Amino acid sequence: MWLDRDMQWLAAPSGKRGRSQTFSDAAIQFCLSIKCLFGQALRQTLGLVESLLRLAGLDWPVPDYSTVCRRQKTLQTQLSYRPSAEPLQLLVDSTGVKFLGEGEWKRKKHGAEYRREWRKVHLGIDAQTLEIRAVEVTSNAIGDAPMLPELLAQIPPDEALASVTADGAYDTRACRDAIARRGAVVVIAPRKNARLWRRSSPGSESRNEAVRACQRLGHGIWKTWSGYHRRSLVETKMHCLKRLGERVTARTFERQVVELHVRVAVLNRFSQIGRPQTVPVVAVA
Repeated sequence: MWLDRDMQWLAAPSGKRGRSQTFSDAAIQFCLSIKCLFGQALRQTLGLVESLLRLAGLDWPVPDYSTVCRRQKTLQTQLSYRPSAEPLQLLVDSTGVKFLGEGEWKRKKHGAEYRREWRKVHLGIDAQTLEIRAVEVTSNAIGDAPMLPELLAQIPPDEALASVTADGAYDTRACRDAIARRGAVVVIAPRKNARLWRRSSPGSESRNEAVRACQRLGHGIWKTWSGYHRRSLVETKMHCLKRLGERVTARTFERQVVELHVRVAVLNRFSQIGRPQTVPVVAVA
């Protein structure tokens, strides 16, 4: 862990009426990142931040508990990523992070209670760098398919999008049309009882081709031929997200969204520092 001495820790004057903010968004995000990384309570985290600043020889002030809680509600989290030299291959899926309800042991031992709720995290990752490029947080009542256009909107319009890979939950007209408008190849598994679409739409032709291929060759051959199995990479990334915590600790929805965005920023930083390169090894008898 290191601290950049050129980091903008204190907020710049806003030039507006009223008292200006003392700490920058980067300082608040740093405190929340330490909280997420070590799984501590907020007051303990602020004490750790004070110790880190002292060890680094920096005389920066540390925000208090109330300041961090208040700023977390409206914080604009900065998600850093490395731009890819090739067109982006986006992998999309969603997972649930618990915020209300008992643990898994109690559920298996005594049964589930009525009040169990999750926050649904919709992710879009780069298949090349494994960095999270798009994230949306909703309640567990929102399905997967309605959030795909929102994820695509987070990708800059001037960035080339090669393909979008997702499971059968995204096999809808709205999802396929949104991908087709970006000029990307659609790699979405048709459902087992899928039928050809009659009404013409931007994404209907590619979907009908996938349905014909599955009917003639089978789903297994189509998945291998289309590269659908790359979608397992986003499953691995969701497991990494839950390694930072099985549940969110914030009480309100806005703070929960910021907490999950901070986790995504931490994971992207891990991916930028380095990741293992796997190479197949053939055993020779």
